[in-house]
Amino acid sequence: MALQTSAESPVPVRTVLQLVGGWVSRLGRIWVDGEIAELARRGGTVFLTLRDPAAAVSVRVVCPRIVFEAINPPPSEGARVVVYAKPDFNATRGSFALTALDIRPVGIGELLARLEQLRRGLAAEGLFSPERKRRLPFLPHVVGLICGRDSAAQRDVQRIAARRWPAVRFRVEQVAVQGPYAAGEITEALNRLDGAPGVDVIIIARGGGSLEDLLPFSDESLIRAVAACRTPVVSAIGHEQDTPLLDHVADLRAATPTDAAKRVVPDVTEQLALIAGLRDRARRCVNGRIEREMSWLAAVTSRPSIADPVREVERHQEQVAALAQRVRRCLGAALDRAGDDVAHTRARLLALSPASTLGRGYAIVQHADDGVVRSAAEVADAERLTVRFAEDQLSVTAARQPGPSPAQSPAQSAGPSLAQSAGPAEKPAEKPAEKPAAKKPGPARKPAPAKSRPGQAPRR
Repeated sequence: MALQTSAESPVPVRTVLQLVGGWVSRLGRIWVDGEIAELARRGGTVFLTLRDPAAAVSVRVVCPRIVFEAINPPPSEGARVVVYAKPDFNATRGSFALTALDIRPVGIGELLARLEQLRRGLAAEGLFSPERKRRLPFLPHVVGLICGRDSAAQRDVQRIAARRWPAVRFRVEQVAVQGPYAAGEITEALNRLDGAPGVDVIIIARGGGSLEDLLPFSDESLIRAVAACRTPVVSAIGHEQDTPLLDHVADLRAATPTDAAKRVVPDVTEQLALIAGLRDRARRCVNGRIEREMSWLAAVTSRPSIADPVREVERHQEQVAALAQRVRRCLGAALDRAGDDVAHTRARLLALSPASTLGRGYAIVQHADDGVVRSAAEVADAERLTVRFAEDQLSVTAARQPGPSPAQSPAQSAGPSLAQSAGPAEKPAEKPAEKPAAKKPGPARKPAPAKSRPGQAPRR
């Protein structure tokens, strides 16, 4: 029956909660059909979020671990199950939950199967390719933020960003982040921020929630809008275990909204420390380079060639003088040896020269054609001959004797006599002529005295 209350006679909260608990307990043990949207194990208890297959409603289920692990294999997130549970209303906290007594798997969750199919199709189109990811700006001037109305995610992002870089500015678009209109509002806000001048990066932030609460961030229209966005997009949806499709298409995935603020906005303290460290490093490098150059300069200036260049020149001058003296000695010795060789060669030439033979008293008799007379038989009577001496020559006429005397040798009897022609001795003509063979002097023989005719002086 209905509870009778008024403004003058209200009932306390405990009464209401006790009555609600009594009504819930009258339901008894029931079988509930749904999909496991979330699953968490904590000690000996397993906490489930059971989602209605046709509506965006869910209920919390508390299951003993022994009951959950009795299923072979144990169900996972997205599995369709039937739970035999007892409704339980906690009057102290005002929360409703189902205490599972038995769980029976029904099949693969239709919701997760649809999301997996959509993920594979978008991945096949290349929307999740790492090559499409863009680098975030080092220091954005304006950060676009899409979040829920008056949400904790907005406060976390702005607080962390202002603490890290006080000069950072935000352009906030507050939209619905769950429900049937959330995907459309998020897409419109994204398009506005992408076209706004000065916005360097866009953060889509939302706190954690159940799988059905995060369904708008896996909407296909939103995924394609993020892929077509010209501005880098950061996904900061839920917690580490929450992975909507927006995480795959975004240029950067942050674990939480706080992590997104840290990764988008640099820390001014860290940057100043980095600059100071770089300055110290540069100073050490420059000082080290200067010290090395100074050491090198000191070593160079301490060398004798730099410290006392005149002494180095004198040393080289002494070396040059020693080398010049050595060259002179070597050249003088070589010239002496060459002079000795020339003298020896000249002496040999003089010893073998016909002129030296003529100088010892020999003479060469030649025909008019410069042919050498080698025997008396070659000379005709009255033939003009030339007798060549060492210094000059003499033209003579050959004359044969009438008959050999008994005292003459056959060679003397056969040979003609020479009569000197009148006139002074002629100088030899200056023309090249082959060297006549010099006759070797034989043993001196006294010529037999020729018999003279009566009344004639003997011919010499």
